[in-house]
Amino acid sequence: MGIDLESVSEATSGAIGSLLSTTILYPLDTCKTKYQAEARAHGQQKYRKLTDVLWEAISTRQVLSLYQGIGTKNLQSFISQFVYFYGYSYFKRLYMEKSGLKKIGTKANLIIAAAAGACTAVITQPLDTASSRMQTSAFGKSKGLWETLTEGSWSDAFDGLGISLLLTSNPAIQYTVFDQLKQKLLMRNKNGAEKTAVTLSAFSAFVLGALSKSIATFLTYPAIRCKVVIQAADTDDDETKKAQRKSKKTIFAVICAIWEREGIFGFFKGLHAQILKTVLSSALLLMIKEKIAATTWVLILAIRRYLFLTRGRLKST
Repeated sequence: MGIDLESVSEATSGAIGSLLSTTILYPLDTCKTKYQAEARAHGQQKYRKLTDVLWEAISTRQVLSLYQGIGTKNLQSFISQFVYFYGYSYFKRLYMEKSGLKKIGTKANLIIAAAAGACTAVITQPLDTASSRMQTSAFGKSKGLWETLTEGSWSDAFDGLGISLLLTSNPAIQYTVFDQLKQKLLMRNKNGAEKTAVTLSAFSAFVLGALSKSIATFLTYPAIRCKVVIQAADTDDDETKKAQRKSKKTIFAVICAIWEREGIFGFFKGLHAQILKTVLSSALLLMIKEKIAATTWVLILAIRRYLFLTRGRLKST
């Protein structure tokens, strides 16, 4: 089976969009992650508000540490979005070809998106874990990628994989909602104008991206909070305490800890920060992807034609 160029185009434009949005919003992502990772009783909390993290960086003159782990995060983001968009586009086209349908239903869309998300989670989990540890390390004390990945056992690099697989429902919900809203909007534009609307405007893509991600984030947030706590770096200097706490970082133990220390609302700690960051990130990603998708497709076709002509000339000689 040959390479699916349309899926490659979708994957490339999605990955570029993810890379740009991640870079732009990275300081906010660092503040959000450190705020979420703290699971202590209310009277013992170091960060009472999201802005407390930013103030700590400023007061300790470690503002640049808000970018700690950005290289790893960008690598993880680029690979994960490329794999996700390629898998999503490929599975979607394969389903439509096999079923003979011209449109894909909501249920099938969810299954396809979840399958693409599962593939992405397994492939990129070590990078996801490493970026979370680097972000939640004390300001100015973040380690490099290789040192972070090798400081524990190989299985430690896959901390939170179970929740990551569960959270495949997040992008599944997001992109299903986005696709359905996009189809309805384009159909309405088509009916209201003489010429067919083939792409969304940047503003429409931004609004639909924000709305779809808000819905997905709210529905899956308790799992997101637990995942961040599991992957967070150990900041105490006492190695014994580190080992003891590390052994307790199972899904069940984290759920119990959050419940005992913070109550039911603890599972939604940082929800506003998560929505702010992920909505802006996803909206920017989808907006950039929509605007560069056509250009990416043209470039891929041009490269393919160039390679075809070059191969033909070599054969003729």
